[in-house]
Amino acid sequence: MSERLCTVLLYSDDPQVRDRMRLAVGTRPAADLRIEFVEASTYAECIRLVDDYEIDLMLLDGEASPGGGIGIARQIKDDLPDDAPPTCVVIARAADRWLASFAEVDATLVHPLDPVTTAATVTDLLRANAPA
Repeated sequence: MSERLCTVLLYSDDPQVRDRMRLAVGTRPAADLRIEFVEASTYAECIRLVDDYEIDLMLLDGEASPGGGIGIARQIKDDLPDDAPPTCVVIARAADRWLASFAEVDATLVHPLDPVTTAATVTDLLRANAPA
């Protein structure tokens, strides 16, 4: 089985939340996947990184301020309808899944992040969207 290097964009205005996301995913969420992280703390940085890098997955903090991850996910899906990377938003309340669904995110996770669930979700998204 060959190893695939994937770039995951972590977005949150809070560096501690980005650290928790990074730790929950890990650099090896599966034997066939190795993760490289790029980080953004503002909406503008997030958009720039999506434009400048080949992002394989966006992991966005739905509670970030002033630009929340759900809004960023929706904006990127609108701007890049055919080229938007898969998106997972971390939300504070499971009840916010309807809003994430409206933003067309591919998956949601709930704070606090469970490392097993987070790694499995990231792995599933990366494998489902692997280049042919």
